[in-house]
Amino acid sequence: MGDSLVVAGKAYRSRLLVGTGKYRDFEQTRAAIEASGAEIVTVAIRRVNIGQNPGEPSLLEVLPPSRYTILPNTAGCYSAEDAVRTLRLARELLDGHALVKLEVLGDAETLFPNMPETLVAAKTLVAEGFQVMVYCSDDPILARQLEEMGCVAVMPLASLIGSGMGILNPWNLQIIIDRANVPVLVDAGIGTASDAAVAMELGCDGVLMNTAIAAAKDPVRMGRAMRLAVEAGREAWLAGRMAKKPYRASASSPATGLIGKTA
Repeated sequence: MGDSLVVAGKAYRSRLLVGTGKYRDFEQTRAAIEASGAEIVTVAIRRVNIGQNPGEPSLLEVLPPSRYTILPNTAGCYSAEDAVRTLRLARELLDGHALVKLEVLGDAETLFPNMPETLVAAKTLVAEGFQVMVYCSDDPILARQLEEMGCVAVMPLASLIGSGMGILNPWNLQIIIDRANVPVLVDAGIGTASDAAVAMELGCDGVLMNTAIAAAKDPVRMGRAMRLAVEAGREAWLAGRMAKKPYRASASSPATGLIGKTA
């Protein structure tokens, strides 16, 4: 697999995770996700049918679990109790599927995470055998607590969900990345390809996004752009960027042996 993203013991070629909401229809969802190259797709159980509404079209018909890892999430939950109940339902719908994305929101305007409730839900879910990827604030202490609790990945926000503002606090993200022993994936706030590349250049293990692709004028093309950006950012991080040298230039070509100039 080479340079793989490993989550809960499973390796993935793609480090781009994508959501499935806000698209025009299931066909556009399928096309954009195929273009993105994502292998993990997250599904809001409260908003998208994956079998809980018999007789209605199911997302799993266009994104089959045989091809994608379905990551049920708790979008729309504002308490630990609601989040835990939602993921228990998801496990039943997906035949015992354990990998989930936990998010407990604090208010409807900012969609900022309610961290006390998130910690409560995470503790319960881990104890019940769930493999929890958790949306959280960019607080390094809370991120460490979630890891110590047994979460398989921490997912700090770059900026508010759906805002497209990009990474507003790279310093906190860097602390989380440097200290974590589980994958760190930026979740929320990515607006365009350069935001995704910056996240990967910081050393993030991956990026999760939805609105940045779904709300683009051409979601399929944006899905492809995000795939390339994540790949480029990862390559740049692995390569190791040159040192920054403020106020000091360094010529790209040699200063000796110039045509018409003797040493």
